Amino acid sequence: MAYNYHRIIIKIGSNVFTQKDGLPDLKRIGSLVQQIAEIKKRGIEVILVSSGAVASGRSLISVSEKFDPIAARQLLASIGQVKLINTYSNLFEQFNILCSQVLVTKEDFRDRLHYLNMKNCLEILLQHQVIPVVNENDVVSVTELMFTDNDELAGLIASMLNAQALVVLTNVDGIYNGNPNSADATIIEEVSGSTIDFSSFVSSGKSQFGRGGMITKSTMAQKTAQLGIAVHIANGTKDNILIDVLENTVAHTHFSPNKTASGKKKWIAHSGNFATGIVRVNDGAKTALTSANASSLLPIGVINILSEFKKGDIIKIIDENDKHIGLGIAEYGSDKANDMIGHKNQKPLVHYDYLYLEC
Repeated sequence: MAYNYHRIIIKIGSNVFTQKDGLPDLKRIGSLVQQIAEIKKRGIEVILVSSGAVASGRSLISVSEKFDPIAARQLLASIGQVKLINTYSNLFEQFNILCSQVLVTKEDFRDRLHYLNMKNCLEILLQHQVIPVVNENDVVSVTELMFTDNDELAGLIASMLNAQALVVLTNVDGIYNGNPNSADATIIEEVSGSTIDFSSFVSSGKSQFGRGGMITKSTMAQKTAQLGIAVHIANGTKDNILIDVLENTVAHTHFSPNKTASGKKKWIAHSGNFATGIVRVNDGAKTALTSANASSLLPIGVINILSEFKKGDIIKIIDENDKHIGLGIAEYGSDKANDMIGHKNQKPLVHYDYLYLEC
């Protein structure tokens, strides 16, 4: 049975965009653009998250190994971004489709205002039938501020735009229950329900040209599915893969969406890197928060404040064993929270509406 989506994110990984020699695979990109044009003709809105700037830059200039790797990456990305967007522009033009370039860094998502500004930009592009081509701005990103890879970025964009699905194209058929090269390994075609620890059987190896591996993909996919967005991980090197995934006629890994979160919760879910405070809670609070009933974090359940925060900051919530429980927006600062620890009948430190739980 085919999937009925109205808005999808398509992520093209470096290992799909790039040939073995590190240069762009223009034939494959042309085929994917043709499929995207067909998908758009069906009335489905498409946002493209594409790697390939560094590979595109590599096709234009050689960089000596004596240069610092970060500086070399900045050089290749700066030159390559122009080549990359021109490649997409020329290919989409053949189908009378306009595309645009949207370059982002983690800093663009650091607060709610920036987040909404980015969302509004992408929404108006879609309203005008433009396909946004989103990529991390490797020219200005430095290691500690970079996304894990474009999988993380794609998951964030999918959440931001309330997409029904995220299609992640890689160079294998999906997530396997062992080494894909092993004869007895099979594709995990359906993932639903509770969180699975993929690290026990998924290879941690990264692709030749990408920054992330299958574990980062599976972690991102589970988080995205928990927010109510289906995720498909499929082999982008196969012919007609996008159409086949949407028509459900090709073996791949599908993460079923298990609930729909509010827009604010979707933002909070991806804001862990910007959390300022850390709050430790007792087992009673943990049980209440993770139960089926909606519950806010009350001061009576707080054991101690591990780092300071202000009202409106994103804070991390951990249990008595320092295990991460979730994220939330503080209703008041850490000074006031410290005074209220253990007290009954107090205002919630984090209201349920502004709480994202990861367990």
